[in-house]
Amino acid sequence: MQTEHVTIKDLAKAAQVSIGTVDRVLHNRGEVAEQTRRKILQLAEKMNYKPNLLARALTLRKALNIIAFLPSAEDGNFYWKSHRVGIVSQAKRIEQYQFNVEIVDFELFDVADFCAKAQKISNMQPDGVIFAPIFKKESLLFARQLDELNIPYAFIDTYIDGTNSIGFVGEDAFQSGRVAASIIDFGLAPEKDILIVNLAKDIGNTQHLITRNQGFMSFFMDKGKNRGMKISIEIPSSAENVVKEKLDTVLQSNPNIGAVWVSGAKSYVVARYLENADRRDILLVGYDVYNENVECLKRGYISYLIAQQPTEQGEKAVAMMFGFLSDNVRQQSQEYQKVEIVNSENVKFYSE
Repeated sequence: MQTEHVTIKDLAKAAQVSIGTVDRVLHNRGEVAEQTRRKILQLAEKMNYKPNLLARALTLRKALNIIAFLPSAEDGNFYWKSHRVGIVSQAKRIEQYQFNVEIVDFELFDVADFCAKAQKISNMQPDGVIFAPIFKKESLLFARQLDELNIPYAFIDTYIDGTNSIGFVGEDAFQSGRVAASIIDFGLAPEKDILIVNLAKDIGNTQHLITRNQGFMSFFMDKGKNRGMKISIEIPSSAENVVKEKLDTVLQSNPNIGAVWVSGAKSYVVARYLENADRRDILLVGYDVYNENVECLKRGYISYLIAQQPTEQGEKAVAMMFGFLSDNVRQQSQEYQKVEIVNSENVKFYSE
């Protein structure tokens, strides 16, 4: 039996029990015989039962407030701008159920700002938090604080083990690093060196970059054909003068470099350096399809981009928290988004 709008009353009739019994099973309240509980849950799945979220929201008689805690979208952080598009879009779909979503920013490279804003969110005591745990140590502390306050939280973009998060939406960072390595390995002469550029102030505390780097290196240890050196540098700022100084030094000292992998979204920063230096001989692989990167891709100074679907990440993260808060529905712990390889031939099918 399967209908479009199955109610608790329908389930009760099919199971030949009271509506109260069905309600206790669905919401895990009170004692119900195990055989009856199993029967009701099986019927709910078979009949495609979906809770009436609007009715539940009206019963609650209070708005539920979700905080999305993300890096600022200013200063060229277009990747995080795309997350906001997804979050706002999904928030509009659920606002009728008395769910409010507010976005709180922190500066991408500023640990102190993250900590200050995290404390502000804790003081607000929202009903749920979606956050990007960019800084591993500080994010673990924030997660423990939310645990103490009994506030559910979900991760977006980056996953951290050892927490009680209700779920995660984002890329498989380790596998993403391997994908980038495989592209370079295919297009580069085996004897050439590879430069790894991490645009970060403290990569040791930046979880997603650590994991991507681990995946990147693991590919060459497992199956890569490239025999050249893998030279890793950390650039603490995307300012043109800082980038130029760092890259001038490493490229002059290592003339055998034939490819560059930028582990973060601001691939255009390195691409513009290569363009100014007229270095078309260097293959560059980076992340994310937005205007600055796309323009460099079209001009030939970025060879490939890896797209991570940030807008969809935002939508799914809000839906995950909404499902948990509205009916205590815990999603699968890690929902990985697909990554796609984009070059100058197929970039026209993507938009910022």
